[in-house]
Amino acid sequence: MYIFDPRLAQQIVDRTMDIIGFNINVMNAKGVILASGDTQRINTVHEGALLAIANGRTVEIDLETANNLVGVKPGINLTLSFAGDVIGVVGITGEPDAIRNYGKLVKMTAEMIVEQAALLEKLQWDRRHKEEFIVQWVKGQLSHEQCIDWAQRLGIDIAMPRVAAVIELSASQGQGVSTQTIRRVIELLEYPARDNLVAMLSMSELVVLKPAFLAEQQWQPELERQRISALLQRIEQEQTIQINVGLGHFFDTRNGVSRIPLSYQSALQTLAVGKQLQPDQQQYLYHDLSLPVLVSALAEDWRGQELIKPYQMLRQQDKSGQLEKTLKAYFTHFGDLNACATSLFVHRNTLRYRLDKIIQITGLDLQSLDGLVQLYLASTVVQVCDLKHK
Repeated sequence: MYIFDPRLAQQIVDRTMDIIGFNINVMNAKGVILASGDTQRINTVHEGALLAIANGRTVEIDLETANNLVGVKPGINLTLSFAGDVIGVVGITGEPDAIRNYGKLVKMTAEMIVEQAALLEKLQWDRRHKEEFIVQWVKGQLSHEQCIDWAQRLGIDIAMPRVAAVIELSASQGQGVSTQTIRRVIELLEYPARDNLVAMLSMSELVVLKPAFLAEQQWQPELERQRISALLQRIEQEQTIQINVGLGHFFDTRNGVSRIPLSYQSALQTLAVGKQLQPDQQQYLYHDLSLPVLVSALAEDWRGQELIKPYQMLRQQDKSGQLEKTLKAYFTHFGDLNACATSLFVHRNTLRYRLDKIIQITGLDLQSLDGLVQLYLASTVVQVCDLKHK
């Protein structure tokens, strides 16, 4: 059974009184006046409304009849219906002969307002329910069966290949982002329609599940880079907020089960690592940062601690930072001694001396693949750790 909101009842009163100029009362299904042009009558029982509800029809009350009823003035009382039920009564105060022609107009207006409000409430409920589903889905809080059941009820195709993106919002001067601004950003993400699923994770963070196959049924990060750039431009044109976007990795469905939670985790980590390594950027793609994203989890793990020990020994004995700089140049130029020496503005013999020193300190052979890869991974993990603790 629909329950009348007093605020909606007052909206009906205000709109209809503007049209006809007579006092309007709106009563609920129990005959209690919820709103009226005469505020002193609010929360009192209207016997004329009770008669209309009991008989299921319009009740006209003239002056003589009104004198025999409690809390009633001359007028017309018309039942209001919604979804096949009588939900209340709208009353027009005045002599019936003078106001009879307004009855259908007032009733129609009131019922239209109720229908619009109910539709809006349903849309808002659907959005809240949809957002709650998306949040639980990306966080892996639903079983596969629960995902299917909930998605079917919401009309969401969970079989569609999707990739997760995390959007971080921040206002200028450390102020919080308003709900209105967040909702506008969500609108820009959803329209024009691109089948994006969007949900608020917090007052500063959104998650977007984007269709993954945009061209030739293949995941194309470069195409997403263009679309993210276009989105940032659209938002910046009308909103004075800072936005950072982390686009995760696309994980195909395995054994019929969506791996959206993995894509979401990769997006979160991509955003975190991207902000550390490239603080002057706004968009970060897993495609560009896959190695530091993958090894960043090692920073707090015993395996990571073992991995970086040789690099830490190098740092401890390299007071001037010269050897670390040399090693990074060596990585950059893929072991090309001539290119490396040129970039460092040193002679090849000097470069060889430094490389031998690095081998001596770390105990790892730069000429072997294992030694080179271990030092490179260690340098990546250390770089992430350095920036994380700044």
